[in-house]
Amino acid sequence: MIIFPIVIVLSFIIYLYYKVMITRDHDPLTQEIKNAKARIALGTFISFFGINQYLFYETQLALFIALLFLLIGIIQGYGGLKRFKHYKQEFNKRAQTNI
Repeated sequence: MIIFPIVIVLSFIIYLYYKVMITRDHDPLTQEIKNAKARIALGTFISFFGINQYLFYETQLALFIALLFLLIGIIQGYGGLKRFKHYKQEFNKRAQTNI
């Protein structure tokens, strides 16, 4: 199952990328959009990390921890997705009024 470590590493790199890009941007709205994307990547990272750990150990304790990580990752990703949609709409509204 080589796909899980690849997704884990890529999502962590994407998370770090967006967190660094937040510091380079001066517009608060685009900072919020990038932060939402970072939360989605963090949720993906946490979820796939938990699944990967269960597949590696396959014990009851690993199952409990994997379910906990999966729940936290889904909450993080869903919250990031909701924030992204909201701030993207605000960004589009602002772009419409500036035309």
